[in-house]
Amino acid sequence: MFFQQLWEVVSTTKYIMWILEGFRMTLLIAVGASVLGLFLGTIVAIVKIAAQKNKRKMRIPEFICDIYISVIRGTPVALQLFIMAFAIFAIRGFPLEVTAILTFGINSGAYVAESLRGGIQSVDIGQTEAARSLGLSELQSMVSIVIPQAIKNVIPAIGNELIALLKETSIVSMVGIVDLTFAAKMIGAGNEMSTYLAPMLVVALFYLAVVYLLIFGIRAIEKKLKQSEQHVDEKKAEKCRIKMEKRLKAIEDNYQKICLRKGQ
Repeated sequence: MFFQQLWEVVSTTKYIMWILEGFRMTLLIAVGASVLGLFLGTIVAIVKIAAQKNKRKMRIPEFICDIYISVIRGTPVALQLFIMAFAIFAIRGFPLEVTAILTFGINSGAYVAESLRGGIQSVDIGQTEAARSLGLSELQSMVSIVIPQAIKNVIPAIGNELIALLKETSIVSMVGIVDLTFAAKMIGAGNEMSTYLAPMLVVALFYLAVVYLLIFGIRAIEKKLKQSEQHVDEKKAEKCRIKMEKRLKAIEDNYQKICLRKGQ
């Protein structure tokens, strides 16, 4: 009986179309919110790091960022979605999917900011000092030297945040958006299949597939970064070897010249 219900879900054109449409909406919200969250999180993290070096000029931006992080992390995302949908963006004709992207993007940005801030602070201060001694400005040092190393350190945390964001989008059905979870509810309703187990299981497999793809992508990025770092270390070692050979050759030449002078 249960397997018959599963087959009915995957073989009925109407049900599959509902699931695919919900899947499209889930991906749209998750991807849009991820991009917005990474953008906001990077800006907030840079502001908070800059405020540690220049308290006087960055006092107001730092205060705004602290309020933003405290409010977003201290309130449920479902409440934030309700406020955005039924208060701030309660405009006739305003797309609900845009409201969802903004809500989840702003929510994710607060967590990404703290992860990036921790990653930036984990980079050795000597890296920044070396960059400044070479003539780079604070912004150039941050963008070219510090942030690339910080991103490598926080990739696992950012990956976890993206996975959590994807699963959190399941609450958008509360404001009337047809996502994967809402599609399962529609299929399992009394006037359709009258059972939620089979459609929910099919939808769960969709979520699971996307999560595993994200995990695979994160691991591939980590592996690529490790390989590139190893390649850089090998290049540095090769440069050091060449320099040492040149120095030894110069010492040997000087020694031979001294010996020739003494022989004369």
